[in-house]
Amino acid sequence: MAGADVPTRTLVVHAPDWPVLAAGPEPSAALVVVRANRVVAASMAARGAGVEVGLRRREAQRRCPHVEVVDHDPARDARAFEPVAASLDALTPGVEVAVPGTLAFATRGPSRYFGGDEALAGRVAQTVSDALHGRWPVRVGVADGAFAALLAARAAHPRGGPARVVAPGEGAAFLAPHPVDALLEVLEVPELVDVWRRLGLRTLGRVAHLPRGEVVSRFGPAGAAAHRLASGLDLRPLAIRRPAPELAVGCELDPPVERVDRAAFAAKALADELHARLGADGLACTQVLVEAQTERGEVLARRWRHEGALDAGAVADRVRWQLEGWLTSSGARPRAGLVQLRLVPVEVVAARGRQLGFWGGETRIDERVWRAVARLQAQLGADAVTVPEVRGGRGPGERVVQVPVATVDLTQARPAARLDAVAEPWPGRVPPPAPATVPHEPELVAVVDAEGREVRVSGRAEVSAPPAVVHRRGRPPAEVTAWAGPWPVDERWWDRTRHRRRARFQVVDEEGGALLLAVEGGRWWIEAVYD
Repeated sequence: MAGADVPTRTLVVHAPDWPVLAAGPEPSAALVVVRANRVVAASMAARGAGVEVGLRRREAQRRCPHVEVVDHDPARDARAFEPVAASLDALTPGVEVAVPGTLAFATRGPSRYFGGDEALAGRVAQTVSDALHGRWPVRVGVADGAFAALLAARAAHPRGGPARVVAPGEGAAFLAPHPVDALLEVLEVPELVDVWRRLGLRTLGRVAHLPRGEVVSRFGPAGAAAHRLASGLDLRPLAIRRPAPELAVGCELDPPVERVDRAAFAAKALADELHARLGADGLACTQVLVEAQTERGEVLARRWRHEGALDAGAVADRVRWQLEGWLTSSGARPRAGLVQLRLVPVEVVAARGRQLGFWGGETRIDERVWRAVARLQAQLGADAVTVPEVRGGRGPGERVVQVPVATVDLTQARPAARLDAVAEPWPGRVPPPAPATVPHEPELVAVVDAEGREVRVSGRAEVSAPPAVVHRRGRPPAEVTAWAGPWPVDERWWDRTRHRRRARFQVVDEEGGALLLAVEGGRWWIEAVYD
């Protein structure tokens, strides 16, 4: 069995920063694509100004003030990439899309037909460049295994030609000097990579030299997968098996469908059915074939691969992206409406199960929350659904703000959501404990002393008299039994339009209610309420 563990000779086509081209700018435009408030792709003009992938939006705008910021849209990326994938269907029927901007196929048959890997790579590079009309750089890599081929494509340089071919049997040697961070290109293992870096395992070669058994026992399935890739092997060649034909799912579309929303609705139901069938057999899908047939008998097909198991939501997303590519693309659009849609699990692996909530891990509640967030965003808009974040400030209303959920990545740790996120001192800040309620609109009140005169605070934070009674509209006067303050604040004195001087007091009334009061310009209001 060990002798069969040989990586598949693979060709990878990679278009760097594909989301930028999918957004439709001119080649010379300065543009960045952001997801969760961080840059995921940048144009050459933006990179020339110092913008890098991973920067926060504000830092990118600081480095390149005239940069255009576009939100990440996977459907738009897939729609724009479909003509590129379709251009290679004449060379091989086995094109697999990993993510928009990157595709792969096994070279065994095509390489023999076109006269070797070098000739095939050159032919593919020219075909893809023609499909893009020369508007975007294309990189092609050929190596033993998809991971090595992807890194070879990234290493290809225009001056040496758009293709990089790694000789058979030299995949492990090619991978060895690459940094261990390269694993993040195909595996979501940031914690594992961080541990290896701190242990001194900074290259793939050092990881590959570790005993496989020790890696599995210490780091589990994630470590085993990373070790296989670092060793130049395919991720799951021995575990993958061809599924039974009856696991495929399909449906008739009557009347014929020409709109993406109608087709996507049917695709979601098929994805759920496929996931249920595979789950009943203890299987998970790693590669799915999306097939569609039109009224005129045209058959459209495209494969989508994912190094991790595809759940129902991931399958539905990829089917929707593919449908958008077919139904909205000017070059690959079918000549008639779709009458049949079919999902075929091409490769499956044994399902490893899911953590159903026990000190962390993904739970079914998480999945329901994600679906609820998606529904609300669809109904109210992407910016209408918000999450809290802690910021610097002196008042309670300034320390916690609501930000759109579309600007954060809820799958990652969010230090900004922790109460101790801001460690810097803020002179004049109200001392703890924090109030329980902050009104959306401040409630104006009147604060008087024992003689019925309004309490005033001078520029030196001197109180004219102790607060004795708080008058609230629609309520009887409340006598003050205890008070503390003032905490004066003189903010933004350098800005005439935003300069503010105020003072805050904590007061307790005769019924035990505690209020945070603020006074500015002779006007009092309730800024927050304590429990």
